[in-house]
Amino acid sequence: PEMTVAYVRNIGPYKGNAALFEILFSKLCGWAGPRNLIGKDSKFLVVYHDNADITEENKLRISVCLTVNPSTEVSGETGKMTIASGKYAMARFILSGSEFQEAWSWVYGTWLPQSGYQPDDRPCFEIYPDGPKDGKFTVDICVPVKPL
Repeated sequence: PEMTVAYVRNIGPYKGNAALFEILFSKLCGWAGPRNLIGKDSKFLVVYHDNADITEENKLRISVCLTVNPSTEVSGETGKMTIASGKYAMARFILSGSEFQEAWSWVYGTWLPQSGYQPDDRPCFEIYPDGPKDGKFTVDICVPVKPL
């Protein structure tokens, strides 16, 4: 389904930079917490706007997001956008911080070629259904797809 999200964006390299993600999530939660926007139905996401294989590393855009009501007002570093509804392939993983690239590679390199689907033009994203536990992250990798 369509989701409205508040976000904090970063432009530049991000692969393997756990500290960057911590900073971005802290900024977003620091904005959302005092506004009582984090609840039991909230979803945290990371949206990848560019293909890291073809976009220059210093131009890569990511957005760390929180689902919000469409009427939520944003300002400053916090923006708002809509994630389009549609068909997404979703794969759930439990990963350490160093295993994300391997999981993405499996989705694109193993699952997708034999799935009967191809990537759609919408951005892909990760949903975090739970907070980290014992150094592991539960993550749903979501790739927009359309039939071949």
